Amino acid sequence: MPDKVFIDTNVLIYGYSEDEPDKRQRAIDCVRSGEAWISTQVLNETINVLKRKFSLSYSQIRDAVQEVSKGFPIVFVSVNTIEMALNLAERYQYSYFDSLILASALEAGCQILYSEDLQDGQRIENQLMIVNPFG
Repeated sequence: MPDKVFIDTNVLIYGYSEDEPDKRQRAIDCVRSGEAWISTQVLNETINVLKRKFSLSYSQIRDAVQEVSKGFPIVFVSVNTIEMALNLAERYQYSYFDSLILASALEAGCQILYSEDLQDGQRIENQLMIVNPFG
């Protein structure tokens, strides 16, 4: 059975990038490496980047949201997720928003978190391994 993997915003964004084909392919490989999950936070951050950096229209962004929401199971951030994120932020010294990503990945039961921003190789709560696919 393939691993459950969680895709951080930066990895998902590289899947849309035509400027960096190597990173784009690695991002696609991450998504295909197991049962890939995202969260409502990742979806919201992706929308922001697609508008701000890629200058997509809202119509194009709606299409991207539909595509992503059909392709990934989504963790909905709840009060329990927020409480877990606060505990993780305190324990591991990550920012709150990075800890919210960690909490969502743990909540989904993922074994791997693909992220460019967090500490490559770190294990969180003896369950989740952070992997930088670009490093």
